[in-house]
Amino acid sequence: MNKELSEIVKALKNYISMEKESGLEEILLKTFETESKFGDKAQSLSGIEKDVKKCRNCQLCKTRRNIVFGEGSNNASIMFIGEAPGMEEDIQGRPFVGRAGQLLTKIIEAMGLRRQDVYIANSLKCRPPNNRTPTALEISACRNFLLKQIDIIKPKVICCLGKPAASAMLMIDLPIGKVRGKFYDYNGIKVMPTFHPAYLLRNPSEKKLVWEDMKKIMGALRK
Repeated sequence: MNKELSEIVKALKNYISMEKESGLEEILLKTFETESKFGDKAQSLSGIEKDVKKCRNCQLCKTRRNIVFGEGSNNASIMFIGEAPGMEEDIQGRPFVGRAGQLLTKIIEAMGLRRQDVYIANSLKCRPPNNRTPTALEISACRNFLLKQIDIIKPKVICCLGKPAASAMLMIDLPIGKVRGKFYDYNGIKVMPTFHPAYLLRNPSEKKLVWEDMKKIMGALRK
């Protein structure tokens, strides 16, 4: 067995030696750097998730079943940020898994993407009781976690779904109808507020406006 292993190692060394001039060494190095970068992102996000689980910055930690940290590609070009977890999200510990989440998935797929290609999170990591609107204190208490996620993932575009998400991201207090459809800037990242999928379930006629917003995002992603 040792002799066979020695011959395999020798053959590999000869192969690499012959391929060095073709740039194999450079390719291997780039591959290692890419894997290392993605690994660092996953590790950093995991560290923040642990901090969220220990968080006691507001009263929601007492009523939640699970935190809902976020999911998707750590290297996503687009990040969707919602309001807060609902009942299904609180049970499963995953964002956008209820009816609104099913609609968001359809929107993502209509953009030519898959859920696993994007990153999905919420401005709050814990469910407000009875799905009430998050308070300013709750948004403020959770905002730093969200900004850390963004800083690690470094998306090209952020899509804020609904007023609370837009307020948390942009620190503005305006109706979503006033701010949707326009790009804003956050540290060089394009931010597009639009209607929340839950709103679209109640007002299906507004889907065409959201699709207009998605087309603008798709254009920004292509640049």
